[in-house]
Amino acid sequence: MDTTYVKRNVSTLGGKKYHSELLVESYRESNTIKHRTIANLSHCSPEEIDAIDFALKNKKDLASCVNLNTSKKKQGKSIGAIFVLNEVAKRLGIVDAFGTSREANLCLWMTIGRLIQPGQSRLAAVRLSEQHAIRELLGLDEFSEDDLYNALDWLDLRRKKMETRLFSQRFSEAKPILYMYDVTSSYLEGTENEYAAFGYGRDKKEGKMQIVIGLLTDAEGWPISVEVFEGNTLDFYTFYSQVRKLANQFGCEQVAMVGDKGMIKSAQIEDIQDHNFLYITTITKAQIEKLLKQGTFQMELFTEELHEVKSGNDRFILRRNPVRAKQIVDSRKDRLEVLNQFILQQNEYLIDHPRAELEVALRKINERIDKLCIDEFVKVQAEGRNLQLLINRNSLEGSDLLDGCYVVRSNIPLDAASKETIHGRYKALSHVEDGFRIMKTEFLEIRPLFLRLASRTRAHVFIVMLSYMIAKYLEERWKTFDLTVKEAVAALAAIHPVTLEYRNTKISFVPEPLPIVARLIDALDLVLPPFVPSAR
Repeated sequence: MDTTYVKRNVSTLGGKKYHSELLVESYRESNTIKHRTIANLSHCSPEEIDAIDFALKNKKDLASCVNLNTSKKKQGKSIGAIFVLNEVAKRLGIVDAFGTSREANLCLWMTIGRLIQPGQSRLAAVRLSEQHAIRELLGLDEFSEDDLYNALDWLDLRRKKMETRLFSQRFSEAKPILYMYDVTSSYLEGTENEYAAFGYGRDKKEGKMQIVIGLLTDAEGWPISVEVFEGNTLDFYTFYSQVRKLANQFGCEQVAMVGDKGMIKSAQIEDIQDHNFLYITTITKAQIEKLLKQGTFQMELFTEELHEVKSGNDRFILRRNPVRAKQIVDSRKDRLEVLNQFILQQNEYLIDHPRAELEVALRKINERIDKLCIDEFVKVQAEGRNLQLLINRNSLEGSDLLDGCYVVRSNIPLDAASKETIHGRYKALSHVEDGFRIMKTEFLEIRPLFLRLASRTRAHVFIVMLSYMIAKYLEERWKTFDLTVKEAVAALAAIHPVTLEYRNTKISFVPEPLPIVARLIDALDLVLPPFVPSAR
């Protein structure tokens, strides 16, 4: 039967005695009794060591040894979530990459804390620390909001080295060949951020300045690097820095870059080829129509099955998605109906208000047409004071023709990858979109972003990426559970130690967690400590 006990050692060196206390477990292996050290208790106070020794010796009937009526029982700071997240951060190399300084531990807390309380500001991170055992597990004493801002400055100077170290650790055996890249935007609450600018807002927040964020991942969507750009930066202008990063920072010699048609254009293809890299992307509708006219490929090749056409060094992989085609048709009908209703409203207004100007109503309708993106095949004309919708059937049928059709373009040699492989690799670009969804809204909530300095903005976004690494790892390990990562972390955060004070003795027990929480911890091959470790 396994037994845990406190082993006290005394050694003499140079006439001076040295004491050490170890938490040891004895166990039987075959017919041999062996011992292993669980923890070094030498950093604990004598009272804490005596308390642990007392509890272990009387663990079968501890209640009868202590008069619970005269002892004080307190709930300690939450330990479950911070313990698990810290252990996972160690496993992923994040803790080692940060280092051991106070600034490193503050950045580690901001990384872990974002998983416990998404969307937190620096002030919220300070308040959250008061509820969790960060002194005992992270070695952090009290800190302020200013300390966290200074830690962001510290991190920005080391960010690239950390990315390189994490990359080398994860791909120590062989560097991947395929990389995926995409960008998103994140709106700002103020106007003073050094990256702030008005641009194409994916968040649909009118009147808000924003930043642009680029995320580089491997083929499985594992985050490798994140970069911040000014809010008005066009997608394809961010691309070349990723090519240089793979070549110079990560030392990649064989690379295939995957990006959408708005990312990899002619100039970007030249940049890729200058580094002897390969690419996978798609082409625009206008490009498809041009290649159809040129006879490079024919409409008959757009079926649910994949078809491939080679032209020079380019491979074109064609497909028509019937599900997407139906969605486009339905969407077009809905937009036409919305426009019809709007024209009816404008006609009614013109009838009810004789002094209303016809030109104003026409302008409003044309603005609505542009917003609905149906200007290719509709226009509005006036007959007297009555406005009518005109549909160009030829243009509409031309639009219908390519509904659900898309073309993947690549220069990967035929003997290196099949058309199915290239098509699948492009579809995997959705992994990056999943990453943005988790980082921005679904879980980690990169906003609100109350920062002004560019250095702190970069560090903040980098911390969110590190939190996403942990979340992605947990999602994979917990995929059999009927819980989201957010729900699971909240369940872990509910684990609080119970501190028992009796006379001059204080013992902080970690209680047995609920069965579902125990299974979450077990799925990570972790074991909760029986006692709260003493603060370093």
